[in-house]
Amino acid sequence: MKCISFTCDYNEGAHPRILERLSQTNLDQEPGYGDDSFCAAARNKIREAVNCKDADVFFLVGGTQTNATVIDAMLRSYEGVIAAHTGHIAVHESGAIEAGGHKVITLPGKHGKLDAGSIRAYMDAFLADEAKDHMVQPGMIYISFPTEYGTLYSASELYEIKAVSEHYSLPVFIDGARLGYGLASPECDLTLPTLAQLCDVFYIGGTKVGALCGEAVVFPKGDAPAHFFTTIKQHGALLAKGRLLGIQFDTLFTDGLYMQISRNAIERAMELRQLFIDKGIPMLLDSPTNQQFPVMSREQLKPLEGKVRYEIWEQLPDGRLVTRFATSWATTGEQIRMLAELL
Repeated sequence: MKCISFTCDYNEGAHPRILERLSQTNLDQEPGYGDDSFCAAARNKIREAVNCKDADVFFLVGGTQTNATVIDAMLRSYEGVIAAHTGHIAVHESGAIEAGGHKVITLPGKHGKLDAGSIRAYMDAFLADEAKDHMVQPGMIYISFPTEYGTLYSASELYEIKAVSEHYSLPVFIDGARLGYGLASPECDLTLPTLAQLCDVFYIGGTKVGALCGEAVVFPKGDAPAHFFTTIKQHGALLAKGRLLGIQFDTLFTDGLYMQISRNAIERAMELRQLFIDKGIPMLLDSPTNQQFPVMSREQLKPLEGKVRYEIWEQLPDGRLVTRFATSWATTGEQIRMLAELL
């Protein structure tokens, strides 16, 4: 049996339509650095999708570069970014934000989510501290949608965070590396235009949602920081052949492809969750997106050795392991059935 992988949502290359477009346009001559016709078309389609005709849209090569670039561009040298203690920038980006000179200020979160109350409490305590001028100043709020635990913020939760952010003049940055998988979930009560109105900057993930690589950064109000293009280049996030990113996002935002393939990941994830439940395997939490977290003993995992790849997320005090199984735009029903046979 061929080994199947549920380790992440970018095991495969790219959606066939993207590969077809790349091949069809391969010998077309276009300007570099995102000044090509493909990027222009993709920007217009994204502006239409987010219902922000004046939005600034930039194409960057990957998620870590995007997070580091956006945060560095929007913060001053003495400012840090507020994030959940499980946030991607705090845990899984090798200190990229700190390497760029900005502290990640972590607050306790529940299943990956920050809440408006904890942000308000932190800000009130910070502002009341007589020694605050000797400290890193909070300058931004970072959240992931979906979170690192596959959970979603509701519209009301984001409205509350936005209200707090405006009260303390803190811009909100939404990491949308898996944005499609959040919006495609039946439990999501947000649309892309609504999400765009509830933050100051966000990005649409391509790497994990059907593209070979690339993320689309969107400033909904058209107020990108001065010289943002130059900052992208400073961070090594600018692709000389920017057309490669433009073609991919132009394809993803043609005929609803982005949401169509995102829904596949959710449908397969729900089958995956039900499979574990039917086998009597408990879930760490009720994730409505493409990341599922079954809790299994080492004995239960033995039949999967060499046949199924997954991630170990954490070990519980009783010795059981929280595992992560991720589906993607390319996950098939056959792969779920193969896993069922092994379990």
